[in-house]
Amino acid sequence: MIRGRRSSNRPNSAGPVRTTAAAAVRTAAAAAGLVAVHTVINARLLRTAPPARTIGERASVLLPVRDEAGRVGAALTAILASTHLPDLEVLVADDGSTDATAAIVARIGARDGRVRLLTVEPPPPGWLGKPHACATLADAATGPVLIFVDADVTVAPDGLARTVALLRDARLDLVSPYPRQQAGTLAERLVQPLLQWSWLALLPLPAAERSARPSLSAANGQVLCVDAVAYRRAGGHRGVAGAVLEDIALVRAVKRAGGRGGVADGTDLATTRMYDGWAPLRDGYAKSLWAAGGTPTGSAAQLGVLGFIFVLPAAAALAGSPAGVAGYLAGVAGRVVAARRTGGRAWPDALAQPASVAVLGYLTALSWHRRRLGTATWKGRVLP
Repeated sequence: MIRGRRSSNRPNSAGPVRTTAAAAVRTAAAAAGLVAVHTVINARLLRTAPPARTIGERASVLLPVRDEAGRVGAALTAILASTHLPDLEVLVADDGSTDATAAIVARIGARDGRVRLLTVEPPPPGWLGKPHACATLADAATGPVLIFVDADVTVAPDGLARTVALLRDARLDLVSPYPRQQAGTLAERLVQPLLQWSWLALLPLPAAERSARPSLSAANGQVLCVDAVAYRRAGGHRGVAGAVLEDIALVRAVKRAGGRGGVADGTDLATTRMYDGWAPLRDGYAKSLWAAGGTPTGSAAQLGVLGFIFVLPAAAALAGSPAGVAGYLAGVAGRVVAARRTGGRAWPDALAQPASVAVLGYLTALSWHRRRLGTATWKGRVLP
């Protein structure tokens, strides 16, 4: 009896803990709902290119390539088939390829005088390879509008003309229409949809076009169109020589120089499959994800917020929490909206949103690990 009385009077800490956990789940679920609503708003505000029309100014299409023998032919063929661009120059910078990339470009150039092959010297100290190749291309370009295109991109026949029309009609200095991202393997389907989802869900697009705040910037170097005067005023790629994420660094530089720019819908302008399977995807993200956070603390904070909003409710849902179910479904809904707006696969891929965030966390940790060890490489070069 005495033991029974003492046991009944013992403080019970389980109740407050459960209450705190439930409150956290409710907060996370509410945040997931707000993110879903913001995604819907951004999906409506996202700029779309106007219908194709003849572009009366020279368009300089610039391709930095390194060991792209399996892709560069298709990329160039699509670019040369572009319509509504009567004054088109195509410059290709071969950045020390060890395969047949240069030979393929030279053969195409021999058949079409619009193509010119440039040989790029090894990047000097302080430069990464891609910014150096892009700067070389921009120096040689003669058009008032520069369109940087990666070799893994296939543009639609009217895609480049519509991109230039969007730049001019919206009075932007830079525009980056996100290509439709193709994903085949499970790893690609888990990770690649986060590209468009991240800025559709989390970035206030109208403010991002104007604000010079570094956190309010998004771009994709796979297709990036910039006014030549604005590009040079911002310092061009010389100003972002050592940036791993040179596309985002460039749009930040343009906005710091007083320009406007950001992302747009490129779903029907271009398509790309960035990576073919887990290994290239892992290595591709591991080379650059550290830069998205800036510091280990910054990356941890970003991942902590994403985990709180999108992983915690899913875990709570498995334990029977109604708020957890609501939060999980809100996260799925945001992924569905982003996928449908950008030409991605909505079902069943969106159901894996918590797993996608978890894989992103692993890749970010791996990126920081390789950076600290100095083992991050890309296309045969060690990254600083």
